[in-house]
Amino acid sequence: MASASKAAPAAGASSYSKDCDLPWVEKYRPHKISEIVGNQDAVSRLQVIAQDGNMPNLIFAGPPGTGKTTSILALAHELLGPSYKEAVLELNASDDRGIDVVRNKIKMFAQKKVTLPPGRHKIILLDEADSMTAGAQQALRRTMEIYSNTTRFALACNLSTKIIEPIQSRCAIVRFSRLSDIEILARLTAVVQAEQVSSVPEGLEALVFTADGDMRQALNNLQATFSGFGLITQENVFRVCDQPHPLMVSNIVRHCLGGNIDGAHQGMKELYDLGYSATDIITTLFRVVKNYDMPEFLKLEYIREVGFAHMRISDGVVSLLQLSGLLAKLCLVKERAKA
Repeated sequence: MASASKAAPAAGASSYSKDCDLPWVEKYRPHKISEIVGNQDAVSRLQVIAQDGNMPNLIFAGPPGTGKTTSILALAHELLGPSYKEAVLELNASDDRGIDVVRNKIKMFAQKKVTLPPGRHKIILLDEADSMTAGAQQALRRTMEIYSNTTRFALACNLSTKIIEPIQSRCAIVRFSRLSDIEILARLTAVVQAEQVSSVPEGLEALVFTADGDMRQALNNLQATFSGFGLITQENVFRVCDQPHPLMVSNIVRHCLGGNIDGAHQGMKELYDLGYSATDIITTLFRVVKNYDMPEFLKLEYIREVGFAHMRISDGVVSLLQLSGLLAKLCLVKERAKA
């Protein structure tokens, strides 16, 4: 999911017909902990657990596409080996996970007897655990303790704060952060070589920009661009991903730094007329400002103004006038900095 790998395609690939390829995000999903990209501290902890075999209850917390579910599945494969299919229960947010599921499906699986190697446990994987109802989480508390001799729980979530504290206290928390641009670029390069995709360096850099630390997003965008155009270039990537081109946004910032409000407004109007939403524009503007070469004091002031504008846009004020007002404030910040 979050991390691609040079490993062989997933075992399920053989069941697909020759004309129906696996999505690359599944085809290059790692099956070993050592193949996972990024988050070295978290991965090293999991490698120790895989070697010792004594897995505690775990909570994997972090942004989407950073390797949480992949890490759990890889850990389960290394711990259980051939017993994986009968000793792992995976429940996703797509399943109904109210209190009845905990009382019936989870408890029935925990009671089931499975022959495992010494020191190994059955594993229940609850993906998107932060979407579980409060009642289901309360019911899970006692279940985790009653069946602790035979069963371990692994919960994946975006925000650990949405898991009730009694469950947090019963689990070790493994935190994942967004992957760095270098890590994503290295993996994309490996996939491009494996699939013999025609690309240019600027195209891969555009994929890294659109992914924003999400390996799943990067791989999906790569495959979509290749399927649509057959060539990975900057223009093709932004056309497929339908994001404002950062060069256009960068020109707007340059005009603001030069005090040219008319030029900045003209650039903003072009983006707005192309059909991009105010949320898309303000998100890209923030990322461009964050990486723009300018004095640190000025950058902090720009980020502050962009943040306030983003807050107002999130409240529903999504007009061109709102964006134009932001540009005027950015120009004023520059004038105040001169004074």
